[in-house]
Amino acid sequence: MASSSEQCRFLDDLKRSRVRITLSDTQISGVVQRITQKKTVMLEDVSEVKSGRKFPGVKIIFGHEILKVELNRSANRDKLFSEEHKSELHSFRKKIADDDDGVDEGSVSYVVIDALHEKFGPAVMHIQQQKVIGIGADVFGQIAQERLCWLQVATKKIVYLFDILLLGGQAFKNGLGMILENPHVLKVLHDCRCIARCLRAEFRVNLTNVFDTQVADLMLFYSETGGFLPDRVSSLQEVLRLHLKLPASDLTPLCSKERHRKECPEVWYVRPSPPALMNVMAASVRHLLPLRLVLLDALMSDYTILVDAYMSSYHDQSLHIEQSFKPQLIEPKPTVARNPNSIKCQKWRSPIQRRTGSPRAWANEHGFSRLKA
Repeated sequence: MASSSEQCRFLDDLKRSRVRITLSDTQISGVVQRITQKKTVMLEDVSEVKSGRKFPGVKIIFGHEILKVELNRSANRDKLFSEEHKSELHSFRKKIADDDDGVDEGSVSYVVIDALHEKFGPAVMHIQQQKVIGIGADVFGQIAQERLCWLQVATKKIVYLFDILLLGGQAFKNGLGMILENPHVLKVLHDCRCIARCLRAEFRVNLTNVFDTQVADLMLFYSETGGFLPDRVSSLQEVLRLHLKLPASDLTPLCSKERHRKECPEVWYVRPSPPALMNVMAASVRHLLPLRLVLLDALMSDYTILVDAYMSSYHDQSLHIEQSFKPQLIEPKPTVARNPNSIKCQKWRSPIQRRTGSPRAWANEHGFSRLKA
């Protein structure tokens, strides 16, 4: 009987291998993503052998459902990641680790969720209690053919990294979809087009109640330039540098993420994901909530100026009335005729009356007034 170490080594060797699994009612083929100690198999790139129909996302097969497992020798000769890809991934890990040498990884508090038990339920419950959350995503593939690999959700104190490749559509059916479609939870994103397209195409989830920081930055540019539009939209690091005045050390992970994404786009398929990459994913959403507040203040600047002017005009009017009334109140005359017709009155009209065209008001030297007939 094989020892536990030999079993673990055998299970590790099966990862990234294409297998054919026979179930009671069908036969499927896929690439092994993970095998748990309870013999539960997680497959990606799954298709039905007989019909060739493909299944999106990751398929979970429990051990008691499996009748037979066969290794596809011909398919395993051409691995999902060739040796060239492996060297590229190794180079990526080294580069991103070098970029993060000056950044404290503990500065970003994040939790990785790659299974539907233990941490998934409490995380969803915590997110549901929030009024505003930050959303980020990492995808692989060309436009209209993207595949969602990671979903990041940021609250005020913590960032959740959902491994969508492993969780599959079950993650959205068990709470994430309800959060993303909830109109009472504000979602803050930077460039919502890609993630909205992926969620709708892959999981039929419609993103609602979105604050897009890229659109807000575009509106500010339009307002400040008197109606001109920029030649391109701003990246997240550009918006953070402009509005939050972040130091270069906080922007380094975002710059390295964009650079290495172009060099090795398959990095989002790597499991387990390197800690440096997870730190970069968490850093990409941790500033979205404070960025929203700053952008809102900037967008409301015209309104704030109008309120200040409105309040200032009322203050000036009150001061004028107080200065005109104060001497009479301090030194009143002992003999006063109550009949207004016997007193020489002066004409006075408030600024509001002059603006609205209301009837003139006659005021005597003691502040008593009557409308002119």
